[in-house]
Amino acid sequence: MNPQIEKLYQISKKPSRLIIGLMSGTSMDGLDVALCRFHDAGQKTTVELLKFETVPFEESVKTEIRKVFAKQNIDFPLLCMLNPWIGNMHGEIVNRCLKKWAVKPSEIDAIASHGQTVMHQPKRLHSLEKYPNSTLQIGDGDHMAVKTGILTLSDFRQKHCAAGGEGAPLALYGDYLLFSSAKENRVLINIGGIANFTFLPADGDFVKVFATDSGPGNTIIDAYVQKHFNLPFDDNAEIAKIGMLNETLLEKLKKHPYFSESIPKTTGPELFNLSYIDPLIGDLSKEDVLKTLCHFTADTLCDCILENVTLEDKTNIYLSGGGMHNPLIVELIKQRLPNIVIDKMDVLGISGDAKEAVLFAALANETLAGKTGFQKPSENRSSFYMGKISLPN
Repeated sequence: MNPQIEKLYQISKKPSRLIIGLMSGTSMDGLDVALCRFHDAGQKTTVELLKFETVPFEESVKTEIRKVFAKQNIDFPLLCMLNPWIGNMHGEIVNRCLKKWAVKPSEIDAIASHGQTVMHQPKRLHSLEKYPNSTLQIGDGDHMAVKTGILTLSDFRQKHCAAGGEGAPLALYGDYLLFSSAKENRVLINIGGIANFTFLPADGDFVKVFATDSGPGNTIIDAYVQKHFNLPFDDNAEIAKIGMLNETLLEKLKKHPYFSESIPKTTGPELFNLSYIDPLIGDLSKEDVLKTLCHFTADTLCDCILENVTLEDKTNIYLSGGGMHNPLIVELIKQRLPNIVIDKMDVLGISGDAKEAVLFAALANETLAGKTGFQKPSENRSSFYMGKISLPN
């Protein structure tokens, strides 16, 4: 037997596994690196977050990614070169983190890499009958495995598409394994570039579990701040707080057909970007536009929750993602949902900043050691696993 396959088999039989989860979202702030210890698999899964760090991307890295990110026309040779380049870069970041944490690569069982999304094209967006749901994340797993010497699982979203889903949100699978509670219904909100949430019923019935994108999160807000204020983001919403809500603009922004489509659904910066808002702004002040964009994120998120979740006494909401640090968005959510306990994911034992990286590590753990897999998004009978496996040698 190939010794690498033998090692893979032995990893699957271990009582616990050390897995590094990697996440770089559409905000492109940096790479989230989460060192996790998993015990068991399936509904018996437990996780300890041992180490976590967000390694910021240099501006030159963001510039290269933006050349191909969510664009209709790109330099195709550059895309080809970026795939291994990002894989090597992510691998080198892992190596540096392990050295900083005094952990040997040989102690790590696997890396779970989300990659960098550059295009998301579900059929609801491209509307071309002969083409399926599609998504593209770059950062080659083979290069990462060779660079680190560690077994690497990557490209998780492709299997979800192949199994009948849209490739997102994948959060519901890890959320279900790690954060379900018999004591309360839970709504787990993640506000990254796009806002999404997972509903976890207290009775644990997976048929009732769902996750959906609600609309834009930070993506338009950050892009607007970068263009008009020459800042990476609006720290603590200091600029937005100066502005005034423009109800007319808000109503125009919310008229897109996406918001009336049934869930589960996905979207991305391919749809919600500056080109979407620019024709609607008129002569409003930049501060007013920014405040209205914060309302746009909070309103569409809360609208989607209220339309699809019965908020009972035993329903609590937990926040994660960069948007949980935007005090204006958080306050607007609390105003729309006044009778619900709203807290950060941190109170559940996992940092809200680390959550997505931990979730992809959980998907890898299930692929390596799970016995039943996840129910397909298109049916409730058969199961599937996610992630392509790259051997280091």
